Amino acid sequence: MGKTTGFMEFKRLENGNVPPLVRIENFKEFHPKLDEAARREQAARCMNCGVPMCQSAIKLAGMVTGCPLHNYIPEWNDALYNGQFDMAAWRLLKTSSFPEFTGRVCPALCEKACNLENDAVTIHDNELFIIEKAFETGYMKPTPPVNRCGKKVAVIGSGPSGLAVADWLNRRGYTVTVYEREDRAGGLLMYGIPNMKLDKSIIERRINFMKAEGVNFIFNADVGKNYSAQDIMNNYDAVALCCGAKKARPLSCTGIDKLLAGENGGLMFAVDFLTKVTKSVVSLDQAEKTYKDNLVITNDNINLSLEKNGIFVKGKDVIVLGGGDTGNDCTGTCIRLGCKSVTQLEMMPEPPKERTPDNPWPQWPKVLKTDYGAEESIAKFGHDPRVFKTTIKEIYSTDGKVTGVKTVQVEFKNVDGQRKLVEIEGSEKELAADLILVAAGFLGCEEYTPQAFGTALGQRGTVTTLETGYQTENPKIFSAGDMHRGQSLVVWAIAEGRECAQQIDRYLVQGAK
Repeated sequence: MGKTTGFMEFKRLENGNVPPLVRIENFKEFHPKLDEAARREQAARCMNCGVPMCQSAIKLAGMVTGCPLHNYIPEWNDALYNGQFDMAAWRLLKTSSFPEFTGRVCPALCEKACNLENDAVTIHDNELFIIEKAFETGYMKPTPPVNRCGKKVAVIGSGPSGLAVADWLNRRGYTVTVYEREDRAGGLLMYGIPNMKLDKSIIERRINFMKAEGVNFIFNADVGKNYSAQDIMNNYDAVALCCGAKKARPLSCTGIDKLLAGENGGLMFAVDFLTKVTKSVVSLDQAEKTYKDNLVITNDNINLSLEKNGIFVKGKDVIVLGGGDTGNDCTGTCIRLGCKSVTQLEMMPEPPKERTPDNPWPQWPKVLKTDYGAEESIAKFGHDPRVFKTTIKEIYSTDGKVTGVKTVQVEFKNVDGQRKLVEIEGSEKELAADLILVAAGFLGCEEYTPQAFGTALGQRGTVTTLETGYQTENPKIFSAGDMHRGQSLVVWAIAEGRECAQQIDRYLVQGAK
C-alpha cells in the first residue's frame, strides 16, 4: 500500500465533465483528465485489501462482480501513487490488452466491487491515466516477436474480442491475419460507439501499433460473402470467429408494414444509425486533416453528410426505443445533431434510486443511472428523455414515412404460469415522430459467417462451443466475444478473446507434438 491513510485523507475525485450545453456543440470526448498530482492522490486511496474484490470476476448470488480481466488493481494503483509509471503500465498490460478502450467505455465493474463501496477508488480513471502516460512517455513501443512459430491463425472480425485474440497470439509468435468486413478495424468500438465516448483516433493508434508488431489486417473482407470461408480453412491452422452479435431485435407493431424500406421511411436500427453517423465523423476528420485551415467537423456538416443518405435528424422529433447504453448513445447523438425533441422508451420499470436489500454490495448496483445522453436532454429540453414501462404500439405514417407513434404502458405479469409482457389498459398516448431508432437489443450473431464455416448456432443465436470453452465441434474453429456469449460489455469481449487465444495456443502446441 502506497499510503496507509490515503483513503481517509483524499476524497474520491473523478475526471472532469464538460457542461452538457457546451459538449453537445461537437462530437469530441468530454472528460478532461486530472493532473498528475491529483491522479496520484486518487491512486493513494487504494487500500491494498486483504481480499481485493475489485480484481476478480467472481459469482455471488447469481451475479458476477469484479473485473473480468482479473487486473492487478492494487499493484498498479500502488505504482501509480509512487510515480512508478512504467511499473504501473507493465502490471496493467499483464492482464489487459487495451486499457485505453476500457478506460473510456467500461462501466467499471471493479469500482462497484471496491471495499470502499459508495466512495470507491477511481480505478477506471486511474487505468486510463496509466495507459495514456505510457503512450506519452514512449513506454508503449511496438515489440514484434523475435521468432515466429510457423503456424497461422485467421481471426474473423476486429471488434474487441477479435483484436484481443490477434494481439495475444501475435505476441506468442503466431502469424495472425484479421479479416474485417468494414473499411476500418474496431467493430462496434469503431462504428457502434459514438466518437464522444471513444475518439476514433484512439482505435487507429492501437491498430497501427498492432500492425507494427506484425498483425495483418484485411479490410472490406466479408467472410461468407466476398471472401471464401473454405479458402481460409485451407490456408490457416486455426480460425477464431469473433464477429459480434449484431443481429438486431426487430420492432413489431401495427403500421410498420406501411413504411418505406430502410432509413427512407424514418425507421432504423440504432447500430446502423450510429455507424452512419460515425462514418460521417471519420470522413470529415480526414477532410479536416487535408484542409488544416478549415474547421470541417461541425455538427452541421455531419448533418449534411447524413442527409445525402436520406437520414434527417435536425429539427425532427426522434423516438428511441430502448433504455440501455445504445439507446443513450442515440439520445446524445441526436441532441448533437439538433433534433427538435428526443424521447427514449424503456419497457422495464424505473430502477430504484438506492440499492434494495436483495441487491447488496459487492453485486452490481441495480439502481437508476442518469448517463450523459439523459443529462444532455435535461439540460437542453428541461426533462429526462426516458419513459419507463412503455413501448410503441402503432406507427403512423404518410407516404411511407413516419409521422408519429402510439405508445402504451406495459408490465410483466404471470399469465398461465408464464411471465409475459401485457399492456396496461387505457394507457395509450400519441407522440409526434419523424425518426424511430430501435435499440431493443440483439438476437445473436448474423448467421451467414458461421454457416459458411459449418458451425452450429444455439438457441440464443450464438456459436455453439464445447463445454471446455471456446472450441467448436470442428477442432480448428474457435469463437469468442459477443458471437460466443451474446451481447455484453467490451471488457467481457476482451477477456473472452484472451482466454480463447490461450485455448488456440494449447490446441496448436498439442497438434505440433
